[in-house]
Amino acid sequence: MDLLSEYRSKLRTADEAVKIVKDSDWVDYGSNNSYPAALDAALAGRRDELRAVKVRGNLLQGPLAVVECDPEADHFIYNTWHCSAYERRLCDRGRAFFTPMVFRNMGWYYENFLTTDVAMISVAPMDGEGNFNLSGAQGAVCSIVENAKTVIVEVNAALPRIGGESPRLPLDKVDMIVEAEPHPLWEMPTPPASDIEKKIASFVFPHIRDGATIQLGIGGVPNAIGELIAGSDLKDLGMHTELASDGYLAMHRAGKLTNRRKSLHPGVGVLGLAIGSRAFYDWLDNNPEIEGYSLRYVNSIPVISQNDSMISINGCLAADLYGQVCSESVGTRQISGTGGQLDFVNGATAAKDGLSFLCMSSSFVDKAGVRHSRILPRFGGDIVTTPRSEVYYIATEYGAANLAGKSSWERAEALISLAHPDFREELIRAAEQQKIWLPHNKR
Repeated sequence: MDLLSEYRSKLRTADEAVKIVKDSDWVDYGSNNSYPAALDAALAGRRDELRAVKVRGNLLQGPLAVVECDPEADHFIYNTWHCSAYERRLCDRGRAFFTPMVFRNMGWYYENFLTTDVAMISVAPMDGEGNFNLSGAQGAVCSIVENAKTVIVEVNAALPRIGGESPRLPLDKVDMIVEAEPHPLWEMPTPPASDIEKKIASFVFPHIRDGATIQLGIGGVPNAIGELIAGSDLKDLGMHTELASDGYLAMHRAGKLTNRRKSLHPGVGVLGLAIGSRAFYDWLDNNPEIEGYSLRYVNSIPVISQNDSMISINGCLAADLYGQVCSESVGTRQISGTGGQLDFVNGATAAKDGLSFLCMSSSFVDKAGVRHSRILPRFGGDIVTTPRSEVYYIATEYGAANLAGKSSWERAEALISLAHPDFREELIRAAEQQKIWLPHNKR
């Protein structure tokens, strides 16, 4: 059978395709822009026929039809392994449930522990060689489709085509094809960095050298780093990142991102996931200098460490005086997820001349106007994302301190120096009570 005949034989409407789902099945929607809007709506239309169908996703922006049609979760139970703002609100309502996972283990989880009865994934249209493209979600989705019992693709012509092996999904691996109206891609806004974020970035930026390979997280500080790089004299920087966004486009436009001096994949920027602006997606589309790979590969510590001068820059939410870092929760309230932070902290510091930075503002002001410190005496219910033994540089608007090799009293001294001045005496008293403060420590 030729490609066109095989393609036509697999065509279904969304309503026809979702009939394969049964009670108690596990259904995967993939990640970010792999969200299958038409299939989601069709599956929600079967609500009264189904019970306890488990749906999994990651960084889906919503609204999800299967969630919104079922307020009591009698028919559909939604699970996420990294919360978007929408998924965070679902967790707050008890309508989503978080699955802890470090991204480097994703493929291993799907091979050994997770069941996917039906994968429903948006893809870019098939090319002349019979391959669909998993676009900017391939880092997660390739592991899902490799292990799913049934694979249904929803063709979305709006998706950019990403180069590399992992984004390719051969027609013979697909069971059903749904041709739907193109739905808009989620575009992540990039608001200007605040003065505090710019100050934090100013303490990280001097550590970046020509030829460094950069992993940037998302948020104000990474955006500010991108702006500083774009306006600097730095040259020949590289990209190896789990999640690429507009910061890399800014570096490219400024001529700073060439990937020329990378020790791994020279000349090519490597990513696992992609979320950004329309201009960012246009830059990725059919770009021979960008390649997508599975998160199992991109986030592998041995792989990351092959990038000389690997610089990992990520955000966090809080640290305690022992050097433990929380990047995913406020107390037990889930905010995001572990993602690849731990992968890149370890991978970057294992690389030749590599460095890791975890960045946060020293404090925040709540809705009532009360200021709170992000540096705490000790964690209560906060989830530890990066253990104290794996933490290296922490940066706030008051400086950057390397905790590697520091004892408990040295860590307390360094972290208190990064705290907002309003809380330093209080933190010193706590450190004294916790027996991690010496009389000669700097106040």
